[in-house]
Amino acid sequence: MKECSRTSVRPRRKRLARRALGAGAVGVLAWITATTGFSGGASQQAGPTALVAEDAPGYTVEDFSYPQADKILAEKNIVLKRGDGHITLADCVGGTGLLEIMARDRADKICFKVVGNSGWLTLEIPAVFAIRGNDYSTTVDMTVGSEQKSFDIAENSWTAVGEAADPEGREHMLVEIRSSK
Repeated sequence: MKECSRTSVRPRRKRLARRALGAGAVGVLAWITATTGFSGGASQQAGPTALVAEDAPGYTVEDFSYPQADKILAEKNIVLKRGDGHITLADCVGGTGLLEIMARDRADKICFKVVGNSGWLTLEIPAVFAIRGNDYSTTVDMTVGSEQKSFDIAENSWTAVGEAADPEGREHMLVEIRSSK
């Protein structure tokens, strides 16, 4: 019996692998030709691929606009602009772990649920004076006139912000929330 060395087996394996790849490629090429009508020639008429391209919907580009923002503005008088989807408006009765916002012009709290490792939301809520944090590290940006101020929100407790933290007691508008774990 003839003994094979490793060096004589390797070229045989390589040849077998190349044949298998070649056969697979020919099969794929045959399938593409059969299903699309592509022949590789320059004088191809508009086939099925042209029709699909014309009927296909366009690309979707995420602009991070808050979904149903117009409806929320009409119903709750809250301007929600843009966000990454990790900070969303929530029902304050819904439980614990929510960011709770108190504004002077509102009788009820406004609550937000935070999910994921981090999130951001741009919005407009006037006359905000206190925010109760949750388990996330949260920073809010507020404006008063043309001045912008940032406040770090204490986790799981109330933090005075806006007019409650301003020596002059000026009304501040909440314009952005950023949270991270």
